[in-house]
Amino acid sequence: MIKKNLDSINRLRWIAILEGISFLVLLLIAMPLKYYHNYPMPVKYTGWIHGLLFILYIIAVLHAAYLLKWKYMRTFLFLLASFIPLATFIVDRLLKKEVPLY
Repeated sequence: MIKKNLDSINRLRWIAILEGISFLVLLLIAMPLKYYHNYPMPVKYTGWIHGLLFILYIIAVLHAAYLLKWKYMRTFLFLLASFIPLATFIVDRLLKKEVPLY
C-alpha cells in the first residue's frame, strides 16, 4: 500500500511539472508567435500537448486524493492550481515535502 501511495505522489509530481512547463510554453512562446508574428502552428501543437497533460494532471490529482484520502479543500486547491500559471510548481514543492522525487 505504501508503494502505491508513493507511486501516485511521484506520478502527480512529474505530471505537475510537465503540465506547468507546457502551460508556460503555450503562454510565453506559442501565443506570442500566433498573435505577434501571425504564426499559429505552435499553438496548435503546444495546445494539444498541454490539453493532454492537463487531463492527466486532473486524473492524477483525483487518483492521489482517493488513495491518500485527502480533504476536499486540498484536492480542490490542487485542481485549481492547473488553471494558474506556475501554481503546479507550488504543488510539486508541497508534495516534495511529503516524498522525494525518484
